[in-house]
Amino acid sequence: MDTNYLQELNKEQLDAVKNYKGSSLIIAGAGSGKTRVLTYRIAYMLGQGIPAYKILALTFTNKAAKEMKERISSLVGKTTASHLWMGTFHSIFAKILRFEAEALGYKPNFTIYDTADTKSVLNSVIKEMNLDTQVYKVNEVYSKISLAKNALITPNGYLANAQMIEQDKQSRKPLVGEIYKRYAKKCFAANAMDFDDLLMNTNILFRDHPAVLTKYQEKFNFILVDEYQDTNFSQYLIIKKLSDQYKNICVVGDDSQSIYSFRGAKIQNILNFKSDYPDYALYKLERNYRSSKNIVNAANSLIEKNTNRIPKNIFSENEDGSKIKVLKSYTDTEESYIVANELIESKFNNKFNYVDFAILYRTNAQSRVFEEAFRKRNIPYKIYGGLSFYQRKEIKDIISYFRLIINQNDEEAFKRVINYPKRGIGDTTLEKINSYVVATGNDSWNALEKIDTINFGFNRGTVLKLKSFFGLISDLTLQVSTLNAYDFANEVISKAGIHKELYTDQTPEGVSRYENVQELLNGIREFCENYFDEGIPTLDKYLENVSLLTDADGEKEEDRDKVTLMTIHSAKGLEYEHVFIVGAEENLFPSQRSSSSLQDLEEERRLFYVAVTRAKKIASISYATSRFRYGSFESSIPSRFIREINNDYLILPEDDAFAYEKPMDKSQKNKYISNQQFKPKEPFIQNKFKKVSETKTSTVSANNLDIEIGMKVEHERFGIGVVINIEGSDPNTKAIVDFKEAGTKNLLLKFARLKIVLD
Repeated sequence: MDTNYLQELNKEQLDAVKNYKGSSLIIAGAGSGKTRVLTYRIAYMLGQGIPAYKILALTFTNKAAKEMKERISSLVGKTTASHLWMGTFHSIFAKILRFEAEALGYKPNFTIYDTADTKSVLNSVIKEMNLDTQVYKVNEVYSKISLAKNALITPNGYLANAQMIEQDKQSRKPLVGEIYKRYAKKCFAANAMDFDDLLMNTNILFRDHPAVLTKYQEKFNFILVDEYQDTNFSQYLIIKKLSDQYKNICVVGDDSQSIYSFRGAKIQNILNFKSDYPDYALYKLERNYRSSKNIVNAANSLIEKNTNRIPKNIFSENEDGSKIKVLKSYTDTEESYIVANELIESKFNNKFNYVDFAILYRTNAQSRVFEEAFRKRNIPYKIYGGLSFYQRKEIKDIISYFRLIINQNDEEAFKRVINYPKRGIGDTTLEKINSYVVATGNDSWNALEKIDTINFGFNRGTVLKLKSFFGLISDLTLQVSTLNAYDFANEVISKAGIHKELYTDQTPEGVSRYENVQELLNGIREFCENYFDEGIPTLDKYLENVSLLTDADGEKEEDRDKVTLMTIHSAKGLEYEHVFIVGAEENLFPSQRSSSSLQDLEEERRLFYVAVTRAKKIASISYATSRFRYGSFESSIPSRFIREINNDYLILPEDDAFAYEKPMDKSQKNKYISNQQFKPKEPFIQNKFKKVSETKTSTVSANNLDIEIGMKVEHERFGIGVVINIEGSDPNTKAIVDFKEAGTKNLLLKFARLKIVLD
């Protein structure tokens, strides 16, 4: 095999590629070419005679797995690459579980529930238990159960854990353990696993069936793991067990980018690799190919403040690039206008496209003001991680048909499609079927099978409709293995009446739904054309693929040239020419919750590091000195992370905002707020802020029209303050004023009798 590709690697990359035996830890800094190293390492191993089926490569995204497999195919050929076990943790373990399902009491055709399915089942359990949905909020219950599963705590283990039970009592949710138990029982009865089950059940499989573990230890002589710093305990344990036999394990990651502890990720997994594998070899990929020198140096100066890290010296040989501009605004609304203005200016000056920009924020709620500002400026944008293509109703309906055809025990799919398109099977009928399910422990499909032998109380018309639906699914089930996924999908959509239903709806919404279904079929056709494995690309194989897709995998072509708005957690692994990191304020970024824990604060710093290193050429950081939160304006101070970046790499606002070394106390903060000034560029903000002096010289009475944002004013009761917003029109104009001592107040100007404090 031609190895000319090795000439593309630097010395450190080449060492990591060629030394493939034994245990290896590859520390890959941001933009250091880790995907190339992983890809070429596998290609090199294949060139050295290692059989492809002996190699297991685990990634965190389908996109990464697909990209690597395509690169390897171009180097070694599609046939050889097709024998690799390469994919996400969930897809690989789902594949193993299908082979070994019966050992755990499942059927091989089990359904994989996505988050929406999981929450739907949990909702059903909560309602069946007659619990208060305002106390047992489904998102909170789901999160609690998910964390338990990733810690390998089963329902029985949960109910036997005194500490967890006590925590639930303290949070006024004492029955979470019982919900977990009933939820697990429903999933098992439906022959379904959720995403977390794929990991937990693999651990149970290897724990309870040593022969099965030995089989896969022997099968996978070489194991490679991408983004190792993001592994949770469940993933860590599976990797550890599989690699115990040969210890040919290579993990790639960056401790400086470990940002998912809220999902159960353990940074200790990568930090303690040397303890798990004492004979390991360490390779450091320290050259950043992505970003300018200034961005890399700025990021380094920030992350070196962390104590819990593997030392490394990330460097860039790209151009110096521009310094990071720190943008100051008075309110969060004005922050969005400033960013919009800077974005337009950067696009023009640098000849960028909209797709070259990203707005990164700490919390989803921050997107609103930017959406509004962008709409007003006609800046096209997309929310990354919004409603996935595969979660749209018409797509979810069709996928549910596919699921039911493959697995008739799938209760969620059954409930979704039995009356879609409408076939006259109403809620009363479904309630009677559900009563049978609850009473007998069987499933809804079983009820249809026994429709002639059990008296459900249905009239003749309803029985005929149920029999018709039963016959439709039964007939389609017989054809599922005879056609490729694309031809069979068309058959399902046609026979179920979905095509007719959508085609005849000529409303704009109906046309959009029809187009989405055509896009789904295009995706299925593409799956069939690009199918790597042996045999026919049947529907069950497509379903296996699509059930594990992420939001990014559903991106459509028309979404491409738009500014991306997303949380920083969603941005990991992505890159843009110009990145705006917004809302860089204390108690927002870093978050308020992190301030009491050094461990949490260091993760917040890693998150800021990830944000900065998404930028290739330009990075901007913005903050507001007041922000509308919880129904009123709250004063803010700049994030400590801005101060922690070496000033040599920043363009700071022309004031004393960064002169202090410690977070301000209340009096300092009020003094700082009252000294702010902002000169927005027309035409975005009509009210220009006036410079406010700290020293009071004199006051004058004012009528309502004299009061402007940014003015320093005096109230006879509340004292001195600064006007931070104006709402309404005369005579009902309101001023929102931040007073030094009294805090933020909403004042009706016609009664407030404010006086303007003059310089």
